Amino acid sequence: MMKKVTAQELEWFETRVKEAFKAGEINCPIHLAGGNEEILIRIFEEVKPDDYVFSTHRNHFHYLLKGGDPEKLFDEIKGLPTGVCGGKGRSMHVYDHSIRFYTSAILGGTCAIAVGVAVGIKRDGGKEKVFCFIGDGAEDEGVVSEAIAYASAKNLPIIFVIEDNNLSVETTKQQRWGICLPRFHPKVYRYTYTRKYPHVGIGEHVSL
Repeated sequence: MMKKVTAQELEWFETRVKEAFKAGEINCPIHLAGGNEEILIRIFEEVKPDDYVFSTHRNHFHYLLKGGDPEKLFDEIKGLPTGVCGGKGRSMHVYDHSIRFYTSAILGGTCAIAVGVAVGIKRDGGKEKVFCFIGDGAEDEGVVSEAIAYASAKNLPIIFVIEDNNLSVETTKQQRWGICLPRFHPKVYRYTYTRKYPHVGIGEHVSL
């Protein structure tokens, strides 16, 4: 059973990271989450300890909700050897095999890998599921469409969670594609939210 994490705990963690960055204690890019705490908590009620979670460069909430240790994550972001990846992954490259949690800062970079894991689960008759989180910016990538199509054709145990804040950095879907209809698909769960922090350089020079 994974430990329940509250919205207040998630908010507190990101505030702690923000303040550490502003104090000069963190010397790597960070991408803070905010505004989607409650819906993520509901999504992770469906995620079991043995399930696989693939996340993105904005992964702090996902890691904590999957059962990750907040102190090890904080140490990782600060680049300390006591971090979950020994201080080598920092904020955007968190990996914890003990809880089946993986990330990539490459846009859409986890989708094909997540599909491969789902193929293995189905082949071996496993009961686990794969949850692959991506943003609406990553949704523009061709590999995402291919991964979703393949997962559907093979009826794989995977769900793609699209976290749609209608922004790729600072560019809306309308600006990127003109008339753009969101993807709805049996293998896709989409939720929309308004982000709490700017992406970068708006008021403060920090990837918030």
